Amino acid sequence: MAQTAIQENLLRVQQRIANAANRAGRSVEEITLIAVSKTQPAEAIREAFDVGLRHFGENRVQEWEGKRGDVAHLSATWHLIGHLQSNKAARAANLFHSVDSIDDFALAQKLDRASSALPTGHRLRVLLEVHIGHETTKSGVCEADATALAEKVIALQHLELAGLMCIPPLLENIEEVRPYFARLRSLREQLELRLGRKFPVLSMGMSHDFEVAILEGATEVRVGTALFGTRSPAR
Repeated sequence: MAQTAIQENLLRVQQRIANAANRAGRSVEEITLIAVSKTQPAEAIREAFDVGLRHFGENRVQEWEGKRGDVAHLSATWHLIGHLQSNKAARAANLFHSVDSIDDFALAQKLDRASSALPTGHRLRVLLEVHIGHETTKSGVCEADATALAEKVIALQHLELAGLMCIPPLLENIEEVRPYFARLRSLREQLELRLGRKFPVLSMGMSHDFEVAILEGATEVRVGTALFGTRSPAR
């Protein structure tokens, strides 16, 4: 995709974000746009960076390793938004600024150990992925277990638990998706009350439904198709 097309798409997405933020009575500055760059070549990431995108989301450690060398010099924030296999935790800790899909304490422990070797004072940002839709094809910690997992993760020295993430069911009527986002927001509020600390991040909403996610409090939206167009099949 040409840089001009990405720029035009970005302007449309930014306008949608602004409209949703206005409807919610929120500031657009509260919402971070993560460009989902999985399956996109390094060239597309560079073009997206050149038109102003600064946060990028990748799904797989191995795919990111294959193109990282061409874009690692960019002053961008790299998120792992896909499911992380425990045997790749050490690699992920060194490759990403944020792992947005923690769903298991053993995985969090491996990330914590790997992060202990990072520069002094640096803590790896993580989010808990919550299995909000109960779909067998998706991962995440179940809502009933999220508080217990959060309690364990915040005790880890080298991780910074910033909030929650979810991937709700893909429904044609986006108003039917909205209750899932409301549930994640409610769960975040319960965690803050129970644990006595703030979790500022709610990562929820993608190309087709991020407006209603913003209405329900999303602070980060993950947008791929609306920015880059239809993805090429993963190699």
